[in-house]
Amino acid sequence: MNRREFSALLPMLAAAGALAPAEGQSTHKPLEKLVSGRYPEGPETHPSTTGRTSRHIVLGMLPDNIRLEAHETTLAPGAPPEKIAHHKHTETWLVREGEVTLMTDGVVRTLRAGDMGICIAGDQHYVANASKTEPCSYFVVCMGPPE
Repeated sequence: MNRREFSALLPMLAAAGALAPAEGQSTHKPLEKLVSGRYPEGPETHPSTTGRTSRHIVLGMLPDNIRLEAHETTLAPGAPPEKIAHHKHTETWLVREGEVTLMTDGVVRTLRAGDMGICIAGDQHYVANASKTEPCSYFVVCMGPPE
């Protein structure tokens, strides 16, 4: 590219820079404000290469700046556990089918269909399929400050 061609690109580069977020600003669009009503499970699944499939239900903001997220996850038999994590939000899991291993702050528990597990904001946790032969599925509901 010569100087003339580069000069022709400058107005476009300047416009692109004006659209970029300033340092420290989020690149995420604001979450929608949720209202009372029905939020059906989304039809689209999000499979991964690790045997984990998720189906989105809702993601948005409640009054008082509380973020709400809900989805359903299915884990294949033998799928590796998710990474140990901790968040600013509280997570709950309601097991739909199969058995789940839930670790919260070093304590490992087995949850069965119909059981609910809770991880309070800030606690380390992971979830895994407890079975080597059967899939498991669970609903996840997360509530807390925006992250």
